[in-house]
Amino acid sequence: MAGRINDDDVKAVREALPIDAVVSEYLSLRNAGGGNLKGLCPFHDEKSPSFQVSPSKGLFHCFGCQEGGDTIAFVMKIDHLTFAETVERLAAQAGITLRYEEGGYNPSTQRGERTRLVEAHKAAAEFYIQQLESPEAEIGRKFLAERGFDQAAAAHFGVGYSPAGWDHLTRHLRGKGFSDKELLLSGLAQESRRSPIDRFRGRLMWPIRDIGGEVVGFGARKLRDDDNGPKYLNTPETPIYKKSQVLYGIDLAKKDIAKSSRAVVVEGYTDVMACHLAGVTTAIATCGTAFGGDHIKILRRLLMDNGSARVIFTFDGDAAGQKAALRAFEDDQKFAAETYIAIAPDNMDPCDLRLAKGDEAVVDLTQPRTPLFEFALRQIIARYDLETPSGRAAALDEAGPVVARIKNSASQHEVAVQLAGMLGILDTQFVVKRIAQLARWAKDRGGRGPSSGPESRRQQGYESGPAAPAVSGPALNLRSPVHRTERELLKLALQRPDLVSPAFDAYGADEFTAPPYAAVRQTIEEAGGAELGAQASAEYLARVRECAVDDQVRAMVTELAVEALHAKSIDEVYAGVQLVQVRLRAVDRRILEVQGSLARLGGHGDPAHLTAVQNELWVLQQYAQSLRNHGAAAL
Repeated sequence: MAGRINDDDVKAVREALPIDAVVSEYLSLRNAGGGNLKGLCPFHDEKSPSFQVSPSKGLFHCFGCQEGGDTIAFVMKIDHLTFAETVERLAAQAGITLRYEEGGYNPSTQRGERTRLVEAHKAAAEFYIQQLESPEAEIGRKFLAERGFDQAAAAHFGVGYSPAGWDHLTRHLRGKGFSDKELLLSGLAQESRRSPIDRFRGRLMWPIRDIGGEVVGFGARKLRDDDNGPKYLNTPETPIYKKSQVLYGIDLAKKDIAKSSRAVVVEGYTDVMACHLAGVTTAIATCGTAFGGDHIKILRRLLMDNGSARVIFTFDGDAAGQKAALRAFEDDQKFAAETYIAIAPDNMDPCDLRLAKGDEAVVDLTQPRTPLFEFALRQIIARYDLETPSGRAAALDEAGPVVARIKNSASQHEVAVQLAGMLGILDTQFVVKRIAQLARWAKDRGGRGPSSGPESRRQQGYESGPAAPAVSGPALNLRSPVHRTERELLKLALQRPDLVSPAFDAYGADEFTAPPYAAVRQTIEEAGGAELGAQASAEYLARVRECAVDDQVRAMVTELAVEALHAKSIDEVYAGVQLVQVRLRAVDRRILEVQGSLARLGGHGDPAHLTAVQNELWVLQQYAQSLRNHGAAAL
């Protein structure tokens, strides 16, 4: 059994890496006000940012899907790691040496599966880079040189060479403590009659990294005529490599994509290299598969759908390139960005274009000129004779449904007008109406019941905004002043405990009418109360989250700790108002209960009991009046 990581070391890892810096490795963040940052959630599809990061608290929370937590929780979720694997990775980034308890630790055998596979790929990448300098790799160095890539370019992209023998890499990795089972699972080796052998042999090697910069696979290019394999051979699907979820070059391009709100999608590894070396540092490529929905999710998180985002596809002008462009257009509506297509003169790819005409030609190629929809429509209508009425009608029949899929009605109308011009149909309104009709029909055929989205929640009487966790009891309703005030007080207790302490700690869980809020109040109490937060703010939130009885309560704690407070000036006066309102409503509720008891007793109850109830009612009424007259001073 693996040793447990020392608690102080886990704490040191949390504090060493700011959560906004870690999250920014995966998605683009912008100011959300109140010291928070926001971005498109990486854990569910959304059009507007509901994912918030609080650097001061070290927490994130998505108000759309309710995912939340600290830096460790974020990396665990997004990279599918165990707790130990995550802490080990972050510790390595921060330069922290971890200590293990409960009987020692053997890294070679006890680390998590994903960590071991990533380490094997890292060792393989280093091995291939070393082999590129060998005499045998002369053919690989020549291949690179002929395409305009020198030694510095190869080093920048980590290009290497796999020896032509059967098991050079396998023996090398065995020597580093990796088992045959790990090598087979990683895809670096494959089964043979006797023992595992190298999957890649005698090829030029490109490391494929995930968005966090970890090597998770390889692309291998054939160099010799006697190699009977495919021109390009990629890592097979493994626990850490899914070709539909990786983009070659994303680790190098992500910061410039986020900064410029532009991405250039090319077709191959050498095209990415050529673009980056020419100054187009936003270029990325798919890895042996069509550009699809999962790739779009990666880019959208970086582009942030800010209205000025641009995605430029470069495809060959041949039949295969046209097919790829049409396929990309099928997914076009999943982007909020404007999409364009770039086809080089003489159908050259960016690598060939750089060799023939230089860096400037590559930069010029990737400027957004021809909208992808226009290219796709022209490819469709080119198959018809537009000189005849029947040809124009047939072209409209095929192109119309494509335009009808455009979700934005204004964009749909604009493209419909352009389609009429392409077809040479003078009655523009006829085309516009036809496409609008097709859109309605498609919507009717694909119609579903009420959605579970924000609009549906509003229709059902819920306030749009953060969804409530599934805690038993009445649902949260933020139209209720009671729930709003309780929520605000809990946010203060988590975010500014110095403003509500020590009064807050005297409040019972029963003073919070919403079950989720009562659970959070109880959790704060078990963690030591708001007074602890006022004294030791750095550890306070982590302690509260640890004391949560389950993931639902923990998620609510995170949500309230991240959500902005609803006032421009957050001070003792504002905090006092929330404290008084929650207490006063609790007192008023108790007054009603006592009055009900008196009504039931009438004049027939035990005189002593009746007197006690009357006394309680008098005290409560006096307290309520004092709260109304003197505010926080009466607490």
